[in-house]
Amino acid sequence: MNFKIILVIILACLALVFVAQNIDIVSLKFFYWEIAMSRAVLIFFSLLIGFMIGWFLKSYLSYRKEKKEVQNILNK
Repeated sequence: MNFKIILVIILACLALVFVAQNIDIVSLKFFYWEIAMSRAVLIFFSLLIGFMIGWFLKSYLSYRKEKKEVQNILNK
């Protein structure tokens, strides 16, 4: 089998074990808003939001760097 396929299968099994062990319902309160969800879903969405913020920040910083380099080239 291909290494990537084996790695994906192992990660999927670990994810299933994680979800099975974190099915407890937790309550999330933010100002006047309250929602109840499983702990695994809460952790998943927290990680997803963190990855999205990191990706957008990296994209923005790369854009600024390229824009600055283009301005430096045009000004020479």
